[in-house]
Amino acid sequence: MALRKHAGDEPRFTPKKAKNALAVVKIIGPAVIPLVAPYVVRALGEARDRYDRIRANRLGVPIEELARFSGRGGALHARITGAAAAVAELRERTEVTADDRAFADRSETTLRQLAAAVRAAERMPTARRKAAHRAASVELDQLEERLLQRLGV
Repeated sequence: MALRKHAGDEPRFTPKKAKNALAVVKIIGPAVIPLVAPYVVRALGEARDRYDRIRANRLGVPIEELARFSGRGGALHARITGAAAAVAELRERTEVTADDRAFADRSETTLRQLAAAVRAAERMPTARRKAAHRAASVELDQLEERLLQRLGV
């Protein structure tokens, strides 16, 4: 029994078609690339800018400070920086008590230690780094909760 070939049975992309397409690109490419390149570069720049804005928004930092919060611990560093700013705000309140000042002192020490731990975790093996980041995140969660209570939020 012989197999019949149908018109739709041919492969769509053959070596001959590839060779022909390459020949066309060699002829047309040098004329088209200088016309298209500026638009491609501009589009890539816009895409990168949009991606950076999304990352900055996700981390809750201004886009100008985004480079400070890179790496695997970048999100934790951003949270630590935000918590440090809130502690400074607590300290500068007009109705601050001695207890609030003591809390702010302890919190600043804790935040410095957490920042150091997150920086040190950058060079750890993956499992240890993740464990260190989880521990720092739990500690930061607790500190933020106490800070929000003191700020009356």
